[in-house]
Amino acid sequence: MSEPHEQTGVYRLGEELPGVFEILLEVYRALQERGYSPKDQLVGYLISGDPTYITSHRGARSLIRKVERDRILEELVRFYVESRIRPALES
Repeated sequence: MSEPHEQTGVYRLGEELPGVFEILLEVYRALQERGYSPKDQLVGYLISGDPTYITSHRGARSLIRKVERDRILEELVRFYVESRIRPALES
């Protein structure tokens, strides 16, 4: 029998998480206005947890810290699966 840490965990994705989209939109705008690559800065923040990847312009840094990083990742994966992977499998 396999060890507990070797078993596949099951994670159930819920519906769209409230507020995550709006927060990402505002943070994206603030990063763009400051001339940063929003994609690169968000990836840096999500991987490292270092809030300095996010500008403080328009309160973006404090805004993104209102949401746990795992909730942001869940929303991004949910969107990607629903918009890219599921349609590809259905065609």
